[in-house]
Amino acid sequence: MNTIDSPGIRTYLDHLRFERRLSPRTILSYRRDLSQLRALETTAETLSSITPQHIRRHLGALHGHGLSGRSLARMLSAWRGYFEFLTKFHGLSVNPCHGVRPPKSPRPLPHALSPEQSGRLMGVAGDRSLDYRDRALLELFYSSGLRLAELAGLQWQHWNQAECLVRVQGKGQKIREVPVGSHATQALAAWMNHHPVKSPAKETPLFVSTRGTALSPRAIESRVTLRARQLGFEDRVHPHVLRHSFASHLLQSSGDLRAVQELLGHTHITSTQVYTHLDFQHLAKVYDQAHPRARRTPKV
Repeated sequence: MNTIDSPGIRTYLDHLRFERRLSPRTILSYRRDLSQLRALETTAETLSSITPQHIRRHLGALHGHGLSGRSLARMLSAWRGYFEFLTKFHGLSVNPCHGVRPPKSPRPLPHALSPEQSGRLMGVAGDRSLDYRDRALLELFYSSGLRLAELAGLQWQHWNQAECLVRVQGKGQKIREVPVGSHATQALAAWMNHHPVKSPAKETPLFVSTRGTALSPRAIESRVTLRARQLGFEDRVHPHVLRHSFASHLLQSSGDLRAVQELLGHTHITSTQVYTHLDFQHLAKVYDQAHPRARRTPKV
């Protein structure tokens, strides 16, 4: 029976790293999920003896220990990919994960700020270098709907000031260009004038510390949370909330789901469709407030 230390899994992880070019964080997630296959050693002696029944029982046991349907779906996807790799390249006859489905769990709707709240969050005051920087990163998050890792990876050469665009490298190292609104453009220009690295080179990170070193994703997240708290937000605000807000507000205004998909860098439209539920919530609220016969429960 192969374990996480076996050549088979190590080869698969190398395949994900070098062939599919997945990020180190994603590779680590795959490693953790594949390590769960060790528990099957007690009931199956070899890889070829693992059956769908083994997989279902193991998923059920993990679900009984409190793992969510979402976690189990991710884990099953990792297992399925591993066994599929073995069937293609290492002689395994059958993928035991075929036909196996994880327990379902409700998909939570992403939290989005209202347009008024988003505008308030952009109101960072001060004229210190880090004030200009934080205003610029907040504006860019909301203006362009970037992922945290995408914003953290930006360099000066990725910002086209003349065309009001940023060029970002998304998941799977896919490149896309995203518009930058006028407020974000002004904030970026002001930040450039107060950048601690004078005359930054093209490869200079767009967002840096006061010492001129690149801001890590964790540092950027902490700045967003801190600024929101300083501006009186009671709930924790993290960068993905701004991405959700960008998508929700754009969909409310345009109704163009395909355009929002492209701007977010989603490969599949199903990833974007979650924002239609947010849009419906907004429409239902408008209906309840504005329609003269909107009351759902008649007064007696």
